[in-house]
Amino acid sequence: MDKVQRMAREHGVVIFSKSTCCLCYAVSILFQDLGVIPYVHEIDHDPEGKEMEKALMRMGCNAMMPAVFIGGQLVGSTNEVMSLHLKGSLIQLIKPYMAV
Repeated sequence: MDKVQRMAREHGVVIFSKSTCCLCYAVSILFQDLGVIPYVHEIDHDPEGKEMEKALMRMGCNAMMPAVFIGGQLVGSTNEVMSLHLKGSLIQLIKPYMAV
C-alpha cells in the first residue's frame, strides 16, 4: 500500500492500469485530451503488481482497473471519472495539473 500511496502523492494524476485494459487506455486518452499527461503505472508489468492490486481494493477501488488518483486522492475507476467529466467537475479537479 505504501508504494501506491507514494506514487499517488508524487504525481498529480495517476492511473494504475493493466496493459491489456481498453478502459484504462480510454481514461488515459481522456485526460490527455483534457490537457493532462497522467502518470500511468501498469501493474501487470510490476513485480509487486498483485500486492498493489490488493492495496487498491483495500483503499476502496470497486472496479479494479483503472484506479485513478488526482492530487493524491482516490477518485475511482472509469465510472467515477466519466461521471465527474459529464457533470463538469473533472476539469476543476485536474486544473492544477493541466499542461500550460
